[in-house]
Amino acid sequence: MLAIYKRELRSYFVTPIGYIFCGMFLLVSGLLFYFTTLANQSTASLSEYFLYMILMFAILIPLLTMKLFAEDRRTKTEQLLLTAPVSLTGMVMGKYLAALTIYGCTFIANIFNFVLLYMYGTPNTGSIIANILGVFLIGAAFVAVGLFLSSLTQNQLIAAVSSIGAIVAMLLVSLVIDSIPFAWLQGILEWFSILDRYVPFMNQALSIPAVMYYFSLAAVFVFLTVRVYDKRRWS
Repeated sequence: MLAIYKRELRSYFVTPIGYIFCGMFLLVSGLLFYFTTLANQSTASLSEYFLYMILMFAILIPLLTMKLFAEDRRTKTEQLLLTAPVSLTGMVMGKYLAALTIYGCTFIANIFNFVLLYMYGTPNTGSIIANILGVFLIGAAFVAVGLFLSSLTQNQLIAAVSSIGAIVAMLLVSLVIDSIPFAWLQGILEWFSILDRYVPFMNQALSIPAVMYYFSLAAVFVFLTVRVYDKRRWS
C-alpha cells in the first residue's frame, strides 16, 4: 500500500493536476474568504463562507480524483496494479490516502486565512474549529465518492462529470426530501443528505453521529471501489 501511495502522490506533481488543484483551491477559497468576511470586516458571515466552500468542492474534488483509476485503465497499467503484491484494499486505500493527503495539505494551508480574523477582534474560536472539522470531513467523503466513480471508467472527463453530478445531488438532496411522498424513499435519501449532518458544526457543536456518518460514507465508497476491482480481477 505504501508503494502505491507514494506512486500516486508523486503522480500529482508529475502532471499539472496537483498544481492546478492546489492553486485553484487556495485562490477560490481566498477570494470567498475576502468577499464574505474580510471585505465586511466581520466574522458574522463565516457560516456563509463555509457553505460556499462545500459547494466549491463539487468542482474541485472531482478534479483531484478523476485520474485515480481512469488514468490506469487508459494507459493499460491497471493490470500491473491488479497483479502487484498488495491486496485490493491496500491498492484502493493507497490511492485514496494519496488524494486525501493532497486535499488535506491544501486545506491546512487554507486555514491560515483565519489568522486574519483576529485582526478585527476576537472571533469565536470554537465555531471556527467546529466548522473546519465539518468541512474537512465532507471533503474527505467526497474524495471517496470521486475515487469510486473514477474506478468505473477509463475516461477522466466522464469520471469528473459523474463526480460533479453525484456531489451536487448529495448537496441538494436535503432540499427535495420533504416533497417526496414515499417514506421509504425519504429514508434512503436522508442517508445521502450531506448538509443535514453539517448543521451541528455550524452551531458550534461536535456531533459524534455526524463524524461517524462522514467516516461511514467514505468507507462505503472505498468498499464499493474494492468490490469493483475484485470483480474486474476475476472477469
